[in-house]
Amino acid sequence: MDVLDVPADRQKGWYLSLMAPNTKGPEFAWLDPSRLYCNSQALADCVKDLLGPFHSDPVDLVAGIDAMGLILGASVATTLGKGFLAIRKAGHLCVATQKQNYTDYTGREKTMEVRLDVLKPGLRVLLVDQWIETGGTMRAAIQLVENLGATVAGVAAVAIENTEGGKWIKENYKFSHCIPEGLQSQVDGKHLDSFKSFT
Repeated sequence: MDVLDVPADRQKGWYLSLMAPNTKGPEFAWLDPSRLYCNSQALADCVKDLLGPFHSDPVDLVAGIDAMGLILGASVATTLGKGFLAIRKAGHLCVATQKQNYTDYTGREKTMEVRLDVLKPGLRVLLVDQWIETGGTMRAAIQLVENLGATVAGVAAVAIENTEGGKWIKENYKFSHCIPEGLQSQVDGKHLDSFKSFT
């Protein structure tokens, strides 16, 4: 599928076929939504699908996770008419921050941070990232929000894999993702052929 093509029948998840397969090895996510973001209709439909479960829920702020979650999160925030908070990799913010250590999907120890002057008790935050594999990164973001007294209104990602961490998120928080139910097992198995049905 050409990056700018839009099919006449835009079923849920049609834009998943735009995600290029990983060619760099296991230290990178197995699919890359950055190509999806190049197609304005694909991005709009992805955001619409992510927001479906949250239309009647109060959300005060959207927080996106560094790096691709910043793009998707900012799009979600704009669509909702809400502010956007960046949760960054440690060392990128030049203000006082709260830090949280975590292990990412590659097994590497990392630290993320968020500024101290935004999150507060009573604030309901929708957390957004591009992909949840092991759940370590999202769990750290949840801890940052909750440790500063705010409430996680929900978790949204293009895909949430049914790993131990992914299941923990689904069991403990309202969530949304863009994977049609019939493709979830193939996403969990990291098998790209299934996405050809969208082209």
